[in-house]
Amino acid sequence: MGVVRPVPATPARLGINVGGVNVSTKSKSRTFPTHIVVFLAPAVIVYTLFMIYPLIDSLRLSFFATGPDNKEYFVGFQNYVKLFTDSDYAPRFWGALKNNIVFFLVHMLVQNPIGLLLAALLATGGWGRKFYRTVLFMPTVLSFVIIGFIWNLILSPLWGVAESILKAVGLGALFRPWLGLESTALVTISLISVWQFVGIPMVLFYAALIGIPEELIEAARVDGATGWQIFWRIKFPLILPTVGIVGILTFVGNFNAFDLIYTIKGALAGPNFATDIMGTLFYRTFFGQQLQLGNPTMGATVAAMMFLIILSGVLIYMFLWQRRVQTVEM
Repeated sequence: MGVVRPVPATPARLGINVGGVNVSTKSKSRTFPTHIVVFLAPAVIVYTLFMIYPLIDSLRLSFFATGPDNKEYFVGFQNYVKLFTDSDYAPRFWGALKNNIVFFLVHMLVQNPIGLLLAALLATGGWGRKFYRTVLFMPTVLSFVIIGFIWNLILSPLWGVAESILKAVGLGALFRPWLGLESTALVTISLISVWQFVGIPMVLFYAALIGIPEELIEAARVDGATGWQIFWRIKFPLILPTVGIVGILTFVGNFNAFDLIYTIKGALAGPNFATDIMGTLFYRTFFGQQLQLGNPTMGATVAAMMFLIILSGVLIYMFLWQRRVQTVEM
C-alpha cells in the first residue's frame, strides 16, 4: 500500500509575494473580450445603419400624414384604415396581396418540388453531376434585367421564338401572348421566377441529402427497402429541417419580390394590375408613377404591412414547424 505524501507548499499556492509579484491562489478574473467587439462592430454598425434604422423609421412614418403645409402630423392608425378601406388604396392593396399569395404558392408548389427532385437525382451520383449542378444553378446568378429582357424576347408574339418552337412540335395552336393577358401574366412571370431560382432549393436539398449517413441507406437496402421507400421513409424525414428552411426562405423572398415584375411589366404591373404584388404597390405608392403622385406616409404603411406579413410567416415557422420538427427528432 503506497504512502500518501503531502504536497509541498509553494509560493504560488500560498499567495506569497515573490520578487515584487503577488502570486495568488485565486485565478485571475477574465477580462472583457474586446476583440469580439472589434470584429463585430463594423458589421453591426453597417447593418444598423442600412437595415434597422430604415425599418424603424418606416414604421414611425406609417403613423404620420403630411399636412397642407408639408409638415408631418401624427395620425395614429388612420393610414392603415385608409389602406384597408379607401376606394383608391383598398382595391390595389387587396389585389396586390392576393397576387402575392398566388406568386408564393406557385413557387411552393412548383419550384420547391422540382428543386427536391433535381437534388435527389444529383445525390444519386453518376456522370456529369457537377456539370448539371452548375448549369441548373446558373440562372440564379444572372441579373433580373437580363432575365426579364430574354423572356420578353422569347414570349413576344411579334418576334419571339416561343411560337415558332411550339409550331415545330405541332403545338402552335396553344401559343398565346401570355405576358399580355390578365389571366396568364402573373402565372407566367411566376414560372419565369421559378426557372431563375430553382437552383437555390436544389442546392439546399442536395447538401442535406448528401449529409445523410450512408450506413442508414445500406441498412435499409439490406432490409429490402426500395429506392422509393428509402427516400420517403428515411431521407425525407431527415431533411425536414431543410424543407422548413426552404419554405420560409421562399415565403420571405416572394413577399419581398419586386425586381423581376418591375423589369418585365414596369411599376404599373400590367395588364390592368394583373401582376401587381406588394413590392410594386409599395414602389408606386411611395415614389409615384405617371399620374399617381408619391405619398411617402402611405408608402411606409404598405412597407409596414409587408413587414408584418413576413414577420407573421417567420413566427409561424419558428413556433409551429420548427418545434414540431424538433419534437419528431427527439
